[in-house]
Order: sequence, then structure tokens, then C-alpha cells
Amino acid sequence: MKNTINLMSKCNLVKKGAVAFGGMTLMLASCQTPSDSLTIEVKNPAEVAKTSSTVEINAADLQPLIEEYGTKKLVVTDAQGGLLLNQWVDLDGDKTMDQWLFQVDLGAGESASYTVRPLKEGEQQPTSEQQTFSRFVPERTDDYTWENDRVAFRTYGPDAQRRIEQNLPDGTLSSGMDCWLKRVDYPIIDKWYKENDEKKGAYHVDTGEGYDPYHVGSSRGIGGIGIWENDSLYTSRNFVSYERIAVGPIRTMFELTYAPWEANGKMVSETKRISLDLGSNLSHFESTVESETAVPNVTIGITLHNKEGEVAINDEAGIYRYWEPMDKSELGLGIVIDPARVLESKDHRVDYRDGSQLLVMAKPTGGKVTYYAGFGWKKSGQFANAAEWDAYLEQFAKGLEKPLEVSIK
Repeated sequence: MKNTINLMSKCNLVKKGAVAFGGMTLMLASCQTPSDSLTIEVKNPAEVAKTSSTVEINAADLQPLIEEYGTKKLVVTDAQGGLLLNQWVDLDGDKTMDQWLFQVDLGAGESASYTVRPLKEGEQQPTSEQQTFSRFVPERTDDYTWENDRVAFRTYGPDAQRRIEQNLPDGTLSSGMDCWLKRVDYPIIDKWYKENDEKKGAYHVDTGEGYDPYHVGSSRGIGGIGIWENDSLYTSRNFVSYERIAVGPIRTMFELTYAPWEANGKMVSETKRISLDLGSNLSHFESTVESETAVPNVTIGITLHNKEGEVAINDEAGIYRYWEPMDKSELGLGIVIDPARVLESKDHRVDYRDGSQLLVMAKPTGGKVTYYAGFGWKKSGQFANAAEWDAYLEQFAKGLEKPLEVSIK
């Protein structure tokens, strides 16, 4: 739901309450007279600190400034006047920006003010080597890969499926999500694929930036979905189409579409919108599932590989974790979901390859299941042990319970 604040009107209205918007609570403030700047108040109501937390502003709320200066000339500053990284996002591909993003660091219960204004003479938009990025990768069959400054992922397209079905080399048959273990904060996707072109298998060897030792196979990897029915998990094959929506210093976002598949007599199809913000170890997944009959048990999975790790299940908090050995290091995997949407969870172990998984059965809302999934690699230096990974997931979940409150003045 979009709510427009008319900054051009000359009225003095009291605040009109809170409206849920984009993972935040947007407080509709009093109308303002025309100005070259706006003040954005951001409060963290959670009981935990929020680091690199993304503020989403509806572009309509900045329309007078956009009309006067254009999106490229608007900046956001902190209380000290420092320019903050920002990013515009066109959510629907109509060439008009819908959202403006910037990030804040706020302690528990802390508030801060930020100013939106045009660039001054001699100023330039701030830049950073740290970025979010995603793209379709035709040079490696047809992966879709995404990353930020902490983690990277990939999944697999229709040509990789065709190669398996036609018994050709370099095929992959999976709708699971793969982990690329990076330990540098700059982008590596293009570099690793280029090196793999020059020497096949190069990204499976860690030369200092990280590597890909993670096996997905027919499992869900980290965060893939299926339909759980009669003690069986029914899953789609590879994605059939993609759409890249955004890349930039704050967020990458894209959409994957899957062909219908059979789930215990029902035909099911899925469209998956995935985003990843700078500073986060967890991707945000929004899976829209369609079927002729209701599908209540959309199931999110984490592969348990050789069952050598430790599972931790917290249904009350909506936190699901696996901590496992990975070569000569360790890897933490996690899912965070609104516990009100969880129907059941299962530490499901079997004797066949790729079948053992931590499964979370969720009830869709309007056909959609929303959750976060990702990983933390010990060798990256981000997490020293399972306790630190657990603390990260717990803080992440608590932050979701009370999102940022944003008001525009």
C-alpha cells in the first residue's frame, strides 16, 4: 500500500498514525510547506541494536524534491552532515523510481535524524567498493548468482537442467540454493567466473578470497522450497526465467520463475523474489506459490549433507540453524521466519544422498511465504563458533519483530 505525503500543501495536520511499509512503520507526519530539504526521523524500537539496517522511503513522499532536482542529485546526510550511500530502485520496470534506500546503525531504542537535500556545488554522490550485485551467468551454463560484502549465492537455470536430461557435460538439476563462501568484502562474482573460464574448477579452490565447496545436488541447499506431503518432499526443477530488478550499494533484487511441478497429485508453480542487502548474511525470500487447490505446507529446507553437524530448532522464535564442518573450517546455515507462519519443523534424516534436511513447513499468506536464509563461514572471520552464529540469528529475528519506524517531516 502506497501512502503519499503531499509536501507541497500548506496545512497543519496532526500525525495520523502508523502504516506498515516495506519492513518499517511509516509515521504520516504533518504536511509541510515547500522546501529544499526534508528531515527523516528513524527510530529503532527493538531491544537489539540494528547495524546496516536499510531504510526504505517511498519515492512518492519525495516527489516535490524529485521534480525539482531529479533523483540523481538528491543526497541524504546524517546529523553531522556526512553523506550516506543511497540507492534508487525501480520495482516494476517502468523506468520510474519507486523506492529510495539508505542504511543506518542504531542502538536498541535509539533514534536519529537524517536530511534529504540536493547536492551542493562541488559535491558528488558517495561511493563504496562494497556493493551488492547479481546477474545471470550464461558463460557458466546459466547460473543466477548474487552477493554482497559478506556472502554470495547461486542457483541454476534451464540449460543446466537440459544438459542433465540430455546426458551432456556441465549440467546441474536443482532448484536448491548454493553457498559461495567468500572472505573478502569486495565483489567476486565476475572475477571467479572469469577465472573458472580460464581454468575449469578454479572457483572450487580457495586462493585467498574464498571458494565454492558447498554441495546442493537435489537438496534445498540453503533456503530452497518444496511441498511436503505424505512424508515426501516434492520440488521443482531449475528456474525457467529470471528478471534482475536492482543492483547497487545497498540492495540487489531479482525474480526467478519455475515451471509447474507435480506435488502429490497437485500441480504447483512458484515465483521467487530474492533480495540481499549490504551487511547481511541472510537473503530475503518471497516465494509466491500457486496451485489449483490450497497448498498449506510450503516447506523451506537446509541440507544436512553428511549429517555431521548440529541442528538447532527454535519454533517459538522462528529460528532454524545447522552448524557443520566444512573442509578444514566450519559453516553455519540459518533460516529466520515469522513463527506465526510455521506449521511444523523436522530434523529429517535418511540414508540416501541429498535427502537429509532440516525442514520448516510454513503456511502461506495470500499464496506467499516470506523468510530469510543464509550462512556464516568461520574462515571468513565473521563468526568464530556456533554460539556467535546463534547470537546473530537471534538478534536478526528480534530485529524483525520490531522494524524501524520512519517519519518524514
